[in-house]
Amino acid sequence: MQEFFRIDSRLREIAAKAEQDAAPRFAEISDIAAYNGEKVLAAFSRNRVSEPCFYGSSGYGYGDQGREVLDRVYADIFGAEDALVRHNFVSGTHALSVALFGVLRTGDKMVSVTGKPYDTLEEVIGLSGEAGIGSLKDFGVSYDQVDLTADGKADLARIETAVKGAKVAYIQRSRGYSLRPALTVEQIGEIAQTVHRVSPDTIVMVDNCYGEFVQRQEPTEVGADLIIGSLIKNPGGAIASTGGYIAGRKDLVELCSYRLTCVGMGKEVGCTLSQNKEMFLGLFLAPEIVANAVKTAEFAAAFFRRLGFRCYPEPDEVRGDIITAVQLGSAPLLTAFCQGVQKGAPVDSFVVPEPWDMPGYTDQVIMAAGAFTMGASIELSADAPLREPYAAWMQGGITYPSGRIGMQLAAQEMLDRGLLEL
Repeated sequence: MQEFFRIDSRLREIAAKAEQDAAPRFAEISDIAAYNGEKVLAAFSRNRVSEPCFYGSSGYGYGDQGREVLDRVYADIFGAEDALVRHNFVSGTHALSVALFGVLRTGDKMVSVTGKPYDTLEEVIGLSGEAGIGSLKDFGVSYDQVDLTADGKADLARIETAVKGAKVAYIQRSRGYSLRPALTVEQIGEIAQTVHRVSPDTIVMVDNCYGEFVQRQEPTEVGADLIIGSLIKNPGGAIASTGGYIAGRKDLVELCSYRLTCVGMGKEVGCTLSQNKEMFLGLFLAPEIVANAVKTAEFAAAFFRRLGFRCYPEPDEVRGDIITAVQLGSAPLLTAFCQGVQKGAPVDSFVVPEPWDMPGYTDQVIMAAGAFTMGASIELSADAPLREPYAAWMQGGITYPSGRIGMQLAAQEMLDRGLLEL
């Protein structure tokens, strides 16, 4: 059989064994995709998605049928009362910022109950950056956090005390740039139940990025009041060119819509241009695309464990997101890994990623991302700040075969540089 990439035969043999290691998980992943695919199809049917939903609007966007139906479809799939799905959310961080500013007011308190949030939210909250630039802190919103336990679980006892009287209890589902486990939907439900028991009026808000369709349920089905995510991650299905969503309680979604547009107009305005069809099609494909990403993540973990590296999540953990963290241990290995992943990209495979001062991050970041949509984390990518523990956070893979090759090319780059011994 012809080989299209130069990959050491020993690496190919290890890859074949790693695939056997991951095979039992693949069956479960396919079952979850089938369940979620049926759920999505039923939501399209119930909400009468039709050809006119794909037509874009211009100007104010009054009466945009596609926009209104897409909101209902998202709410249906996520078990929520309402949703705000818009192409003009520029990133997941933007959608999270809109949600936070939408529901928080001067004198309110926000408590992050899963430790320090993702790097790009630090300036939004006011944990870093200059005073007076418009952070939550500048507007008189106070902040507290409850760190996870040593084994990466929510500290429910401390949460009970910290959230009393708080306006928002904030949960980050994914691991961010840490090695802690991603939270499962069941764990999020336990946190939500704890918060609502001791402080019924506290809003449980979940950064759901990287987690959609990884399990059979979403956080809004187990007690979360709001969930937020990006369309160039899981729910966009590698088709949506941009955008994000907020879903949950109707009154809270309305407040968020006032922040996105303006008070009094909210969800009733906002043209969709030519984006509706992409967002519908991407959502329809998302369960299967996410399954490919999860299979790639499982294979990557099995493969790099066989090469002697620690990978997270561990083999016996229930997966809560699409990410596998590979602990490489040094800057040269991390750089070689990312540059090898880039060589397996369908777009810009000839580009050599280097660490740079990326906006919103405190450390230099290296990012391998040869994608059809710039920055789309549902496509095969790997990124990391150049700091301890020098781990690469690998995510995506819209087809499993291309993801499998990408991981082997990452190892090949390490081998070529004399950084890996077989």
